[in-house]
Amino acid sequence: MSVLIRWGKFNLVGALGAGVQLAALAALDLLAPGHYLIATATALEITLLHNFVWHLNFTWRDRRCRPALLGRLLRFHLSNGLVSYAGNLVLMRLLVGEAHLPILAANGVAILACSIANFCLGHNWAFAPGKCTAEV
Repeated sequence: MSVLIRWGKFNLVGALGAGVQLAALAALDLLAPGHYLIATATALEITLLHNFVWHLNFTWRDRRCRPALLGRLLRFHLSNGLVSYAGNLVLMRLLVGEAHLPILAANGVAILACSIANFCLGHNWAFAPGKCTAEV
């Protein structure tokens, strides 16, 4: 599959994930107002798991194999997860805590800022072609 098609699939999953993240963040902010960093981290974990399932079954479907599933989940969290946590939490602290932007607008900026790095990490490491050929 061409990188351009995979990039399109990645962005489709990312758009769905952004909706999940923003909805979860809005709900968590209603339940615990003022705790935007905790709400951001929780919403982000929900989104990471959502995106992993979609990337595994859609974006990088041709690279799936049963023995590598847990390893891919770990690599996804160590790459996309760390980029997303660091980027989201730092940017949310700056944009909400310092610049006083609305929480959902600030989170949208953070999501977009992390997307290119996350695609590269997913394509070249988390979902890199493995040694097995067995389809899940």
